[in-house]
Amino acid sequence: MAGRAVISLSTGLEDPEKVTVAFLVAVGAAESGRPTLIFQAKEAVRLALNGTAAGVACDGCPPLPDLLIRYEKVGGRYMVCPVCFNAKQLDKDALLPSAELAGSVQLWEWIGDDAVTTFSY
Repeated sequence: MAGRAVISLSTGLEDPEKVTVAFLVAVGAAESGRPTLIFQAKEAVRLALNGTAAGVACDGCPPLPDLLIRYEKVGGRYMVCPVCFNAKQLDKDALLPSAELAGSVQLWEWIGDDAVTTFSY
């Protein structure tokens, strides 16, 4: 089995190109068979809400909704920082089906003892 991948994302739609790159990396990892997790903090927690990740970042960039569909289709998961999420008073009932509120303890549990490839955006 391919090794796990964690993409840490703290940027939201204030920088859609960075978000697109993070999702492209996550989709590539997940589609190549790696168990993949996007850990979302700061403004990125909003991207875990239904309908938020919308638009196209640049000419030639894939639409964000298409990247989310591809990511979820191959089992990609989201861990959403509960401190950041709750500080923004967001609705947990609006989370994407593959998203969960989970902090650093749960992140380390998911990572486990094996080597993990990480990216941070």
